[in-house]
Amino acid sequence: MSTTRYLPAETTSFVGRAHELDGIEKALADSRLVTLTGVGGVGKSRLAVRAAARVAPTLADGARFVALAPLRDASLLGHVLLEDLRLADQHSRSPEELVAEWLADKELLLVLDSCEHLVEACARLVRTLLDAAPGLRILTTSRQGLAVPGELVFAVDPLPVPEPTTDGDAPAAGDAVALFAERAAEAVAGFALADTDRMAAAAVCRRLDGIPLAVELAAAQLAELPDHSVYELNDRLQHRFETLVAQSGTAGRTLPRHRTLRTTIGWSHELCAPLERLLWARLSVCAGGFDLAGAQAIGCGVPLAVERVAEVLAGLVTKSLVRKHPDGLGGERYSMLDTVREFGAHWLYELGEETEARRRHLDFYRDLACRADTEWVGPNQVSWYARLVADRANFRTALRFCLSQGEERTALEIVGSLWMMWIGFGYAREGAHYLDLSLDLYREPCPERAKGLWLRAVIGVVLGDIAVAQHISADLRQYAQADGDATTRLALDHVWAISLVLEGEHEQATAAFHAAPDRPPEHGTYQATWCMLRTALAYAHINRGELAMADACAYEVIEECERRGDVWLRGYADYIRALTALTTGHADEACEHARTAITHKSPFHDGLGVAMTVEVLATATTTTGRHPRAARLLGVSQRMWHALGRPQFGAPEIIEARAATEHQIRAAIGDTTYDTEYAAGRAMSPDDGIAYCLTRG
Repeated sequence: MSTTRYLPAETTSFVGRAHELDGIEKALADSRLVTLTGVGGVGKSRLAVRAAARVAPTLADGARFVALAPLRDASLLGHVLLEDLRLADQHSRSPEELVAEWLADKELLLVLDSCEHLVEACARLVRTLLDAAPGLRILTTSRQGLAVPGELVFAVDPLPVPEPTTDGDAPAAGDAVALFAERAAEAVAGFALADTDRMAAAAVCRRLDGIPLAVELAAAQLAELPDHSVYELNDRLQHRFETLVAQSGTAGRTLPRHRTLRTTIGWSHELCAPLERLLWARLSVCAGGFDLAGAQAIGCGVPLAVERVAEVLAGLVTKSLVRKHPDGLGGERYSMLDTVREFGAHWLYELGEETEARRRHLDFYRDLACRADTEWVGPNQVSWYARLVADRANFRTALRFCLSQGEERTALEIVGSLWMMWIGFGYAREGAHYLDLSLDLYREPCPERAKGLWLRAVIGVVLGDIAVAQHISADLRQYAQADGDATTRLALDHVWAISLVLEGEHEQATAAFHAAPDRPPEHGTYQATWCMLRTALAYAHINRGELAMADACAYEVIEECERRGDVWLRGYADYIRALTALTTGHADEACEHARTAITHKSPFHDGLGVAMTVEVLATATTTTGRHPRAARLLGVSQRMWHALGRPQFGAPEIIEARAATEHQIRAAIGDTTYDTEYAAGRAMSPDDGIAYCLTRG
């Protein structure tokens, strides 16, 4: 298993820093908390990722990376950790407690990137985690230390630059000049730094204090200069700095490094065309990146026509002010480094367009959420999953803006439209956070509030808080009685019946399920509600021994999903069919249904659903007599449960079934063979484990 698979991919070459990497590795050996500090743009994040990649193979559980730059609400810090660590949000306890519990027996390096705007919250968090997990080491990046006892602060300096020569010879090579040469070659096709240009390149790097981001921005400007002259670049940059010094009255004194970077970004800003400056400012409201459609919706407006946004955005990419990378779906996403985005945000404020740009941002992401809701039950679910997860930070930004502007009904609309993200992708607690705020602030009867109540009750079920689910169901019942809308009634039947199932009241639950409509509505969220309700009804039938009825309900959901092109909901029905086939003695059929369920669940990183299904697959495989394979499957499932944070979901029936399967396997092949195969399964990565489950060995 790769110990670095959870680290961000490096999209550009990494230059130099050998001494720093050795120092960080030693620092992490000496201290469990190391903070990389330095000015913006000095390369702290890149250095942290590279250092983590070096250290990860020495740790049993590798390294994990959590990006905090897009987060602006400190109260969601624990939620972000749960999400980025891919832990199931199954509990009513605080997310910090859940992360600490999961880390307790790990030997792992956790990288927390960009803590400077959340220093107090990050300090509290790292103290909690380090106290709970003796094998944990934390590497943070920040413009200031966290002031936590035992913290080792590692100052990251700019790249070294060669000193000027007195004999006219080209200066010795240095990391800053090497970075300049590589980025210049990316900006200008066929460019190579000649020996005759090396003196000018070194002067550029000295002027920029060797700050990597400043060097990269300067190198990108070569594409805009006649003959791509390094000497011309140096002359223009020197003039820019001399003008600043003269204006500030600090002639003869070296500018501080943070002013060096800001001056370089400001110079890049001056060299931009007016429409490029405007688009840069408007797109600064985006958090965590954006795609072309978002750039067009948010960036357009007088004097920038929507049809020109792509062209202007390409200019910002050429100048290295905006970075472009694949979105994993055959398209592209764009992002800005924090320092660049901060400059754009300042310019946006100066233009007096901040509120207008945030309004366009809100409108775009509200429309995106509503479209996801409308199209979710259909053939494009995998694409929608990737899109929604990629834009999590933008949805947070839009919701914060709504709530700050007193637009709680709009916030309810957005949160309700993203129901699949909260209950299907493992982000239940964050959904509860925004729902609680919005429902408390907006109490007028309306469809958005009814949907919000339904969703909050379902999240209560997901979190195992049945009392909350039933309490909210009472509010929803009052609304349903007053409104009389069939979809609201369906929502009520859904949450009430599921809460009864989880309490073991299967007879009452079955009656509640049968009160729901026989067919789903043709449009809207409640298509999915109907399918989830029928799947839960099937589970109730299993617990009452009514296996034929359970299988019929599951097959009914599968037919509906096939008609609409849905795979996410179908995975639940496939799981039910695996259970019924296993219970009726059709083990090979149960294996096929389980593999189908895993195929449908895994694209959405539905860890809970996959882990539950692998348990069924292991039991069915045992029944067919393939005991070594079954032992390895139990190892695969246990690794998944371990990552989720709560083995077997705490469900007694799953725990009992697993124990019985293990006992049967040990009796058949002996403890030694069982332990060997089980350990092999536990050693598999999640992707390798899923691949193993899907083979028919």
